[in-house]
Amino acid sequence: MEVKNTPINGLIIIKPRIFQDDRGYFFEAFNQKKFGEKGFNYNFVQDNESKSQYGVVRGLHFQDSPHAQAKLVRVLKGCVYDVAVDLRKNSPTYGEWFGIELSAENKHQLLIPRGFAHGFSVLSNDAIFHYKCDNYYHNESERGICYNDTKLNIDWKLDASDMILSEKDKVLPDFENSKHNF
Repeated sequence: MEVKNTPINGLIIIKPRIFQDDRGYFFEAFNQKKFGEKGFNYNFVQDNESKSQYGVVRGLHFQDSPHAQAKLVRVLKGCVYDVAVDLRKNSPTYGEWFGIELSAENKHQLLIPRGFAHGFSVLSNDAIFHYKCDNYYHNESERGICYNDTKLNIDWKLDASDMILSEKDKVLPDFENSKHNF
């Protein structure tokens, strides 16, 4: 596996080693020992999967401490634009975001540590999105930031008229009014 740093400390792109031939392909999506050798000591306890159609924007979501979650995210089918926002108040990149195209074709993964808001937009007809979490879902700790926050100014790679959001995501607070304890 190849590890690539992003401009935001702790946010890591993982490129698995893919073995491909005329029968198809094989790769290790996760190997605890190899992750540990790279200094990533996460104990993933929950796997989640979602299916979404073109134009769906999910996020920006996070859970406050002590129920915060680190995530290892990837796409099983289709293509998404994946976004992580640094919410760590003592970080030099606090309030900055990073986006990357994740697809079934490129097989890249994004390792998102605790202290980040996360979301994605679906760029293909549909997408199946998978993520591992190092903490369990805790409803009372769930928080979010509005996808179209003007301070963050995230380019979701979609026209606004194509965006499909849940009612919950439409009413999330902006970055300045978002409550988080990182």
